[in-house]
Amino acid sequence: MQQRRAGYETLQQELATSGETARSLTDPDSRPMMSGGRIEVCYNVQTAVDAKHKLIVAETVTNAAGDRDQLSPLATAAQAVLPGATPVVVADQGYYHGTEIKRCLEAGLTPLVPRPLTSANAARGLFTKDDFAYDPAADRYRCPAGETLTYRTTTVELGRTIKNYRTRACGRCTLKARCTRNTDGRKLTRWVDEHLLEAMAARLRRAPALFAQRKALSEHPFGTMKRAMDQGYFLLKGLRQVRGEFSLTVLAYNLKRVLNLVGVPRLLDALA
Repeated sequence: MQQRRAGYETLQQELATSGETARSLTDPDSRPMMSGGRIEVCYNVQTAVDAKHKLIVAETVTNAAGDRDQLSPLATAAQAVLPGATPVVVADQGYYHGTEIKRCLEAGLTPLVPRPLTSANAARGLFTKDDFAYDPAADRYRCPAGETLTYRTTTVELGRTIKNYRTRACGRCTLKARCTRNTDGRKLTRWVDEHLLEAMAARLRRAPALFAQRKALSEHPFGTMKRAMDQGYFLLKGLRQVRGEFSLTVLAYNLKRVLNLVGVPRLLDALA
């Protein structure tokens, strides 16, 4: 019991140093994350599927609980497999992250990722940032009451440069109760590269049919691997081994897909 206690104390110290909140004693590389509506200890599988042939052109496995940092690594890996192409990358709102979207654009990719609705003001029935009109020429916002929020200061938050906008009109505004609970009035923040996100939102509105392909492209291979191939769980432990296991699953999926597309004779000719 003393040895077990010492082992647990060591684990607690390691967690405190790493900043993690939990560790699996069965597979230390795995992490608790949301899966199927509940928390499970598992891995995060990522795939990129091409729209023409429905083949998985890039894949990886991570132990990151979320997808927000996975967009550009996977998209650029897919781009390397499709030389000469300038792919449009469609992903669900879990991948919405300004820095990742900017990296995709810098790599010559066109991301289409919807913005998640996470506004606390919307939940309270207050005006959201979408209710304020931005004037890029004057670098200012106009509020629903017609007042102007002008640029005040610039800060750096989580490595991103953020501009802050305020107005002195909130104290006498008749709409204040519908806008903010802050006694100092409403403040808006804007990432210096937010115009990239606004342009992407405009592309999404113009191309709803293009984005509608996402579910069929990304979810169908997962369903095939989990149900038809019975690969819903990993048998190995450790991130390196799990990545190898999933790569073999993807290889088997792609081979089956190619056989359906071209048949055995053409596949053997191509391999020869």
